[in-house]
Amino acid sequence: MNRASHRHRLGNTAAVVTALLSVAAALTAGHLVAALTEPRASPHVAVGNVAIDLAPRPVKELAIDLFGTSDKLALLVGMGLVIVLLATAGGLASRRTPLPGSVLITGFGVLGLVAAASRVGPDPLALTAPLAATLAGLGVFGWLHRTAPSVPPDSEAARTEPRRHAEEDGTTGLVGTTSGRRRFLVSGASVALASGAAGTAGQLLGDARGVSRSRKAVELPRPEVEAPPIPEGADFARSGAPSFITPNSEFYRIDTALRVPRVPTSEWRLRVHGMVEREIELTFDELTSRRLLAKPITMTCVSNPVGGSYVSTAEFLGVPVRDLLAEAGVRDGAEQVLSTSVDRFTAGTPIEALTDPDRDALLAVGMNGEPLPVEHGFPVRMVTPGLYGYVSATKWLTDLEVTTWDNRPYWAKRGWALRAPVKTQSRIDRPTGFEKIPAGRITVAGVAWAQHTGVERVEVRVDEGSWRRAELSEPVNKDTWRMWRIDLDLPPGGHTVESRATDRSGYTQTAKRAPTVPDGATGWHSVFFTAR
Repeated sequence: MNRASHRHRLGNTAAVVTALLSVAAALTAGHLVAALTEPRASPHVAVGNVAIDLAPRPVKELAIDLFGTSDKLALLVGMGLVIVLLATAGGLASRRTPLPGSVLITGFGVLGLVAAASRVGPDPLALTAPLAATLAGLGVFGWLHRTAPSVPPDSEAARTEPRRHAEEDGTTGLVGTTSGRRRFLVSGASVALASGAAGTAGQLLGDARGVSRSRKAVELPRPEVEAPPIPEGADFARSGAPSFITPNSEFYRIDTALRVPRVPTSEWRLRVHGMVEREIELTFDELTSRRLLAKPITMTCVSNPVGGSYVSTAEFLGVPVRDLLAEAGVRDGAEQVLSTSVDRFTAGTPIEALTDPDRDALLAVGMNGEPLPVEHGFPVRMVTPGLYGYVSATKWLTDLEVTTWDNRPYWAKRGWALRAPVKTQSRIDRPTGFEKIPAGRITVAGVAWAQHTGVERVEVRVDEGSWRRAELSEPVNKDTWRMWRIDLDLPPGGHTVESRATDRSGYTQTAKRAPTVPDGATGWHSVFFTAR
């Protein structure tokens, strides 16, 4: 082994630190450039979105079951761990030569390019982000690899020299001259600071597209059709049921967006096209100048299990979709409206649901008296009463194409049903599972929903006894949930309470358990608790 090769042999710690800092530099550089060009092209986000798209259906279901609304955070954390492990392996493989690490970074770059192209399309400007990430990673890796202190040759000196250096500076693996170690530490610290600054700047620039200011500047017009006041008896919150209106901060969120799209109203456009007599293009101001109506609507996610929490109610303000479709002129043979979000998610809504004069499907711009929260689709989203969200509630809406079912939307390609009316369901909110409560008279309370049909009654039974009819809250409209409650006298011991709802069509919620796939879960909700 010659002297030149000795100078290029890194210790384990130096090799791993070099690789990790290089990957950090690559990701933050890509994130910064993406904030200046196309946020969806940020390498970490683009690869994560592709992972979501390509994940098999059982994996998606498992992620939602395990992590709920934190499934995207879990994915990001998991990706981070994989990146750290691969970078560590690449660094260790690069102790003698930077080639393995350079190949790994280049592979990451190619993956980022492919992912960005699949999400954004062949936009040269958008592809600058993964390119910048690759160049930054390679540049930093080569620089730090040259700067890193080397270890002595494999000899008696190699076995004693590292120990001597470690005793001098209190480190392990960062061996070499004192000035060499100091130079590497300064270089590494510089890369870490620059990466932190780039990542922070990218985040701030992404937010600085004016979305927060744009949302604050929106003055919602007064609706031409106002929602009737909600009666006092619509809410059984004091009995343990949820409040009738769900606060925006508590409204469930389920979507495929790894990074929430941020579109200011000045950049928003909507195109209505396809099987129509005339295409329509609207700005946000043009949309909000149209006839608006306000209405409380309960929304439910198809991923909601029996007794689950993915159901919420808000008063939405928006333009009826049927008004736009009537203006565009729907041609014969049209079967669905394929709605597309700015992040290219698609949903297919049956044309009859959107043109039904008795069903107020909306292009919503407001939610509970304020502009839509960014996480819930600002500036415009769809809300269609009576249908699960995956076929009817596209957020960050930008395109409506009138078409046939041959044009398959996102979830239909993954085995979910094309038509997905919300199923009649009920949930027990009080008592909670395995709760210990005083014996004697107790109040059992919950909520039931049968959107666009309406809840007629709710029945409760304890320990498989006879069904008893619960008290229902005052109805608001057939597109919203209803609260229920019942007082029961129970002796000490363990008890199981079950509930079932009957809608206004006469259909009673089935006891048969079915999973969420392909069109929503079924079954009676039951809760076991102890009276003592």
